[in-house]
Amino acid sequence: MPVGSPKPQTVATKKYEAKAGFVSKSYKLRKELTEEFARACKKKGVSAAGQLTVMMQAFIDEVNNGK
Repeated sequence: MPVGSPKPQTVATKKYEAKAGFVSKSYKLRKELTEEFARACKKKGVSAAGQLTVMMQAFIDEVNNGK
């Protein structure tokens, strides 16, 4: 749970994320690439997290299916 005196909404959010299996990952990427990716996602009307999920799953499927 959060440290200190978190607001009830923060506690509820953390509890939901843990139950749903969400984790936070950090990667170092070039600023230009991440900004261009954000613009492309906005232009297409999709969330960056959602698009990353789609691309990650496609890559996993490609590797596991030997393509």
